Amino acid sequence: MLRTQFRTLAIASVVALASTLGVVSTTGADATTRTGERPRAASPAPFTLWAPKTVTTYSYRHRAWTDLGLKVIAQGEPFELWSTRSSYGEKIRTVWRSSTGDIALPAGAMSDFSGLDDFLRISVKPEHGKAVKVARNACFNGWSERVRPTAAATSPYPSGCWNNPFSLGSVQGVEAGWATTLLASDKPLRVDEGTYRVRVQVAPRYAALFGLTPAQSTRTIKLVVESDEAVEEEPTPDGPHAERAATTGPTGPQHRADGPRPDLRSLPAWGISLSKNKRYLRFSATVWNAGDSPLVVDGFRRGGKDLMDAYQYFFDAAGNQTGYQDVGHLHWDAKPSHQHWHFEDFARYTLLRRDKTEATVSKKEAFCLANTDAVDLTVPSAEWKPENTDLATSCGDHTSLSIREVLAAGWGDTYTQLRAGQSFRVDKLANGVYFIAVAANPDGNLVEASTTNNRALRKIRLGGKGDQRTVEVTQVGVIEDEGYGGTG
Repeated sequence: MLRTQFRTLAIASVVALASTLGVVSTTGADATTRTGERPRAASPAPFTLWAPKTVTTYSYRHRAWTDLGLKVIAQGEPFELWSTRSSYGEKIRTVWRSSTGDIALPAGAMSDFSGLDDFLRISVKPEHGKAVKVARNACFNGWSERVRPTAAATSPYPSGCWNNPFSLGSVQGVEAGWATTLLASDKPLRVDEGTYRVRVQVAPRYAALFGLTPAQSTRTIKLVVESDEAVEEEPTPDGPHAERAATTGPTGPQHRADGPRPDLRSLPAWGISLSKNKRYLRFSATVWNAGDSPLVVDGFRRGGKDLMDAYQYFFDAAGNQTGYQDVGHLHWDAKPSHQHWHFEDFARYTLLRRDKTEATVSKKEAFCLANTDAVDLTVPSAEWKPENTDLATSCGDHTSLSIREVLAAGWGDTYTQLRAGQSFRVDKLANGVYFIAVAANPDGNLVEASTTNNRALRKIRLGGKGDQRTVEVTQVGVIEDEGYGGTG
């Protein structure tokens, strides 16, 4: 494969460096093989810019920190840049590597290994006044997300542009069908509160090199800068993303394939207490994965909506993607204690009477899957360090085009009683025995090894009345969980 060849060449260069005490030998694929050639662009263009129509951020001392939601989306094949220097006395050489051949970037395209110099030209114009123009470098190893359902399940590229002064080589890349954030949000724009028209353009020398049309290389954004003390308004249902074309689902028939499966199980509710006004019974709950495969749910945003279509993906024992199934939707949750994307069909909380009939249901109906608790790392295929795997969880932000939510084998996703909706209204319920039921995969949309172990019950007793209302929690075995999960 092309990438295997690239890695072999990179290793060979490192070996040569070690043997020559600081000088890297070049290879036939190096940029020097094209010395004197005029850089050419492959067809079609390898990527296109994407940005939301409106971005809201906050100012502090006349500065606003934002990445503008600006992303680059790789098109028909991965977009790769390889940068090397043969000694510490020479400038960095950068090559665009594609299936049509290696293309050298202009001399001085990278002064260090933090990204392409002056890749973007940004004009920031207030409603009344002159535009301020700045140039910004671009790192193609920013935060990445899959935006085409049929794209590769994972991206092999680094997750940052590191810049040690003695670095010798770097690889930047965007997987085909993936999007990568271009701008670092830690470098502020010097602007006050107000509304601005921001025009972002790929510098002409790069646009010509990569064969970008004006439509592919230019974006206009409405930037709203508020005081850092202002309260952000909840987004409207249609949000600021109407220009995003609707994302279609994976092509071909849905296919589950035989092989490893997640196995969702519920732990008994814990950290149980009454709110200070005694109206709400609060609790914490954990759903975990006891299977031999991670639960992987990818969401792909629909045009102009705070809605994503969700698909569960299946993998073999080697981690290769083998199939998928439509499993519902993800919605943007604007509540202050969430502010991220939620999957709707992961769990359900119900308060049952003594006879197991339903008394009330928690308003908590959607979830952002995350590996918050190691429940049993001895189960087959348990991930000991899930944060280091390619199948990493991300709950996203309001500019996200896609989301991957993952629950690794052996790990649980806990929602504590401090989360919005993580409670039952009990002030109008009679005293007596009840059961808190925590049910995983309540509608059976997710594919898992077994659905017979999805529900756990925790027995409680409500007593007293008014501001003297009480709750007694029945102990589970030898587990003493009093005091966990917060207090009333």
